[in-house]
Amino acid sequence: MLTIGGLTPFTTIDYPGKLSAVIFCQGCAWRCGYCHNQHLLDASQPETVSWQEVSRFLEQRRGLLDAVVFSGGEPTLQPNLAQAIATVRQMGFLTGLHTGGPYPERLAACLPHLDWVGMDLKAPFDLYDAITCVKGSGKAAEQSAELVRSSSVTHQFRSTVDPFLRVEGRLERLQQMVAGWGEQLVLQECNSHVS
Repeated sequence: MLTIGGLTPFTTIDYPGKLSAVIFCQGCAWRCGYCHNQHLLDASQPETVSWQEVSRFLEQRRGLLDAVVFSGGEPTLQPNLAQAIATVRQMGFLTGLHTGGPYPERLAACLPHLDWVGMDLKAPFDLYDAITCVKGSGKAAEQSAELVRSSSVTHQFRSTVDPFLRVEGRLERLQQMVAGWGEQLVLQECNSHVS
């Protein structure tokens, strides 16, 4: 169902206020220089955990875990993501998604099955190409942010504060944009050892 690059069986930080497992989906179309999951970027890499293994694990964790978060890489790269999220929700878990928003149409298909979304905002939308190395990525992210904002799904916008954001008022522009939505941007420090 999914190409899975890893599974974290227990975490308290990936879904606010909930005990969760994290399914790391393989592959991402963007190439952000500060990515801390670079081993997950190549979509052609074979899976390290099968969907069957994940399903068996989750069956054993019913009543022990609150939620399952789909992360990556970029989960929405995978066409079967909405089906996988719906399956996990039917098992009785809350469902969460970490996304940068490169595929608005796939995100739209997932939202009805999600309880929480953490969306990473890379920069003001007109500056996205400099971060992602993908032309037009800002437009896709802007559409995804609008989908998240207009949904009834609980969500959080956050940003990794890399050196690019620290100059020319870029971080302030990003914060003002999110404040204009009536929300607050959650800031995450950039891992300086990642090149």
